[in-house]
Amino acid sequence: MEIQEIKQRFGIIGNSPLLNRAIDIANQVAPTDISVLITGESGSGKEVFSHIIHQMSPRKHGPFIAVNCGAIPEGTIDSELFGHEKGAYTGAIGERKGYFETVNGGTIFLDEIAEMPLGTQARLLRVLESGQYIKVGSSKVEKTNVRVIAATNVDVYDAVKSGKFREDLYYRLNTVPLRIPPLRDRKEDIYLLFRKFTADFTAKYRSPPIQMNEEAQQMLVNYSWPGNVRQLKNIAEQLAVLERDHMITAQSLLQYIPQESSGNNLPMRINQQKKDDFSERDILYKVLFDMKRDMTDLKKLVVDIIENGGVPANYSGNPQVLNQLYRDIEVDGDRHHNHLHQNHQQEPTLTIQQPVVQNNNKELNITHEAQEVEESLSLMEKESDLIKKALKKHKGKRKFAAQELGISERTLYRKIKELNL
Repeated sequence: MEIQEIKQRFGIIGNSPLLNRAIDIANQVAPTDISVLITGESGSGKEVFSHIIHQMSPRKHGPFIAVNCGAIPEGTIDSELFGHEKGAYTGAIGERKGYFETVNGGTIFLDEIAEMPLGTQARLLRVLESGQYIKVGSSKVEKTNVRVIAATNVDVYDAVKSGKFREDLYYRLNTVPLRIPPLRDRKEDIYLLFRKFTADFTAKYRSPPIQMNEEAQQMLVNYSWPGNVRQLKNIAEQLAVLERDHMITAQSLLQYIPQESSGNNLPMRINQQKKDDFSERDILYKVLFDMKRDMTDLKKLVVDIIENGGVPANYSGNPQVLNQLYRDIEVDGDRHHNHLHQNHQQEPTLTIQQPVVQNNNKELNITHEAQEVEESLSLMEKESDLIKKALKKHKGKRKFAAQELGISERTLYRKIKELNL
């Protein structure tokens, strides 16, 4: 049968050389009984070519069934394809025939074959090689005579390399590869398809005929059509139903065609999260970083006091702050633990004598005893302490305290309420 006759019989529109080549391959392989792997993007018309191969084959009077492997749960796909015996699993209240039994003598079209589980792939390979299969829950070998046509919208060879698809099954299915060109590679066919779809839909919905000016036609042809023929058909139906003006302009067409951005032609909703959504995480990070910085500073000060016998010469802080630092010092257990325990069996105690600190010509005697204690790691306590310090620093003004903490004022209000400050 000639290519033009096949187009008329199956309603295929277009004169693209790539489309004609795909139809010619389907026409040549149809009379044989070998397996075919149809590849192409989603919406490009792979199922139409499976019908062409079946109807042009000696099995055309036999049954034909299309099965979407990606739509069947992994736990039931074996039962769907090969059937099961009564009691094979929970809920199997009776015997069930699978597709390979009911379509015996016909053709089965396995769409989205790359989604098939590996265990089912092994069963399918046996059917392709010997025509034999075993029902779920049975030990009896069954025979079937079914032609398998598979289709996928992904690169199956990549799935083979990643271990998600059996290599032997890939080569068994790919005896004759058939690639369906995407619509963006058939630019000369886009406007022809659009006119056919709009004519069908305006007749169906009894709406005015639709026409396009040159600018709109150019936009239609230059769009990349990531959804292929299916997307073009959907937009044609929308225009037939929603547009009141029968003359479509580029401006009106823009309302139906998603804008291209960032290399992705499909519209994407990006959930913009407000700053408040991250305030919990931000304040926890701030607490941890502040704790680390404070502990590092304190350890350095303690080491200087131990080694030099006094306050560092470059210390220019307020003596009252120094007193507070002495109260907060914790002995660095990792560095001094063994030294402190050499001659003491009791709990280690470090006594620091700092006789004189000058402050406005007054002498300040400081004697502190620091014990090694376990540091509290409660984030809630540290969070509460930071908020208290910020409020004290800014004299209770929550706006400035929130800015100091790096959070919003609303989050600060919530924290004060949660921590009962």
